[in-house]
Amino acid sequence: MNTYLVILGDREAISWVLREQRMAFPATPRAAVAALAADDRLLLYATRGAWHNPTRDRGRIIGTATARSAARMLDAPIEIVGRTFVSGCDLRIDGLVPYPGGLELQPVVEQLSAFPKPEAWSIYLRRALLALPTSDADLLDRLLKPLLTTRSQALPTYPSPL
Repeated sequence: MNTYLVILGDREAISWVLREQRMAFPATPRAAVAALAADDRLLLYATRGAWHNPTRDRGRIIGTATARSAARMLDAPIEIVGRTFVSGCDLRIDGLVPYPGGLELQPVVEQLSAFPKPEAWSIYLRRALLALPTSDADLLDRLLKPLLTTRSQALPTYPSPL
């Protein structure tokens, strides 16, 4: 079982993922997407620009999920926020932090080996999935766990179109 950080860069995409309990990926080939398997753990990360107010918002891990399937080609591409997605997987949202909360990532970046150059940490988030070493996943889980509640409790706190 692997753990990945899922990078979500727009509120409409976040809404779709949380509502549909699915993840979609663009056509750009990425090893992490190809390696994604059923039962892999996912930490859902909303970028600081996702809510369209980057001066107010911070990049935060907002939830946890489990991949219910491997990534596979979709029968028909999906368009979200003007981007086309050709593959995807089913998810089970295991926990969600009520909006606008979450675990801010930047303060812990120096403790995470997934970011070998902490001074340029945001460059590692320019992809759909970032594989996390077990030690990173364990640390983030410990910090995130007290903030989580159920999907059904937290979902109504998110801005529309959720």
